[in-house]
Amino acid sequence: MSELVLGPVLRFVDPEEATVWVETDRPCEVEVLGAADSTFAVDQHHYALVCIEGLDPGASHPYEVMLDGERRWPPADSPFPPSAIRTPDSGGRIEVVFGSCRVALPHQPPYTLSKDDDPRGREHDALRTLALEMIAGERRWPDLLLMLGDQVYVDEGSPEVREWIRSRRDVRKPPGEEVADFEEYTRLYRESWGEPVMRWLLSVVPTSMVIDDHDMHDDWLISREWIEEMRREPWWEEREIGGLMSYWVYQHLGNLSPRELRENPEYREAREAEDSVPVLRRFAAHEGRVPEGKRWSFCTDIDRVRVVVTDDRTGRVLEDGRRSIFDDEEWEWIVDHATGEVDHLLIGTTDPFLLGPGLHYIEAWNEAVCDGAWGDEAARLGERMRRALDFDHWAAFQSSFRRLAKLLEDVGSGRRGQPPATIGVLSGDVHHAYLADVAFRRDAGVSSHVYQAVCSPFRNALDAHEQHGVRFGMTRTGRRLGESLARAAGVDDPGIRWRVSEGPFFDNQVATLRLDGRAATLRLDRAVPGDDGQPRLEKLCEQRLS
Repeated sequence: MSELVLGPVLRFVDPEEATVWVETDRPCEVEVLGAADSTFAVDQHHYALVCIEGLDPGASHPYEVMLDGERRWPPADSPFPPSAIRTPDSGGRIEVVFGSCRVALPHQPPYTLSKDDDPRGREHDALRTLALEMIAGERRWPDLLLMLGDQVYVDEGSPEVREWIRSRRDVRKPPGEEVADFEEYTRLYRESWGEPVMRWLLSVVPTSMVIDDHDMHDDWLISREWIEEMRREPWWEEREIGGLMSYWVYQHLGNLSPRELRENPEYREAREAEDSVPVLRRFAAHEGRVPEGKRWSFCTDIDRVRVVVTDDRTGRVLEDGRRSIFDDEEWEWIVDHATGEVDHLLIGTTDPFLLGPGLHYIEAWNEAVCDGAWGDEAARLGERMRRALDFDHWAAFQSSFRRLAKLLEDVGSGRRGQPPATIGVLSGDVHHAYLADVAFRRDAGVSSHVYQAVCSPFRNALDAHEQHGVRFGMTRTGRRLGESLARAAGVDDPGIRWRVSEGPFFDNQVATLRLDGRAATLRLDRAVPGDDGQPRLEKLCEQRLS
């Protein structure tokens, strides 16, 4: 008798279609709302992505998951509300929840303490706390959850997973207790998505997700020098292949619409193979050597809101004399999908496009120094600094930064059709949250409200010492220092100005965008301990954007 190992995870949803992802313990037929599909195998793991068509727009569709005709979801004794697919309708209010960086640890002390109180502490999980308030009827069910990177951590995990890793191999050899291969990645996802409250949340909220560095390695693709060093490590190739295989199975496939799934060659081959390991290993090995960021980027429309999520990690160009967040094909894809008459354009990137001004200039300065602006010895020191301080955001890729800034100006000024009411760049990664408002030249003609909204972490808050550098980077002194260094290294003026209007906030937190017609509001909540022993969300800020 087949059982669910993980899921269901509600992924793509539009007014008439939806996809539901599951992992099962053996080959079987999976049925949801009358739509059925057979599982495909990846090294003794079994997955299905059921495509459901013919749904009614603007309706709630309660669903069960059947495996070979037997109900396996929801459990008979489930304490949670029934899982349902809620399809969008035209003209209604839309809520998009977003954030990043979520370690999966037990929801009890010492893991719910702060890092300052216990080194094992990561405080309360903001995403799980949102789910608890939804279960209690205190929160509206969002129309989309954007998980902007670091869904799993190869270098952090629960004691149970680390114990299991120790039981299967000698951790005295690299990579130690970090994840080594596809099988170990599957345990991370089971740990992250399998906790009962999180499992329910993922079964009811359409979820899109994209990879970032901690899904693979802390400094993943930060520079060409890093790539060359890692490729000399005997364990790295298997980590990279396992990471990309698991990303494709657990995260990427669900971002695609049913039409895109039908047209996806790797998905077709995987489903046709008796075991898709050779197919996916070949794909992952090629992607590790010849990355294509366009492959992982995706776009979805919710009524008149367009969400364009760019891959700003796997498609990086790191050649001598050319550093870019994206290759030319991905950039063309971004431009094409950012063009169109919508009320709100949301561009999702794992790494913030706009940092605090002081941090932006420091990263731009570091890129120039690493490129030789101050000589070879300074370049070597700059590379060590780049890795030690994680200087790998858009500011450290100035050519890409300027291209995106120009695109935002073009869209916001109406050069690519009627300008949206708002253009938001939504990001995570940096373990703090803030809202920044963007200003262009007076003669640019930008009428859209352009902003950067960052929400990180869901669960992995910084300690007090780690917060100091971030705060300094947002001060006037920090900005002046960074700007002076950047100018001395020959960095050009960014051409735009921005100010942090809310934040920084350093809690475990979750952000919500409310979009109603051409009106938009951003709210940020943090997870705090409740009087009844359960965490609750507490509002940090709320700002009208248009």
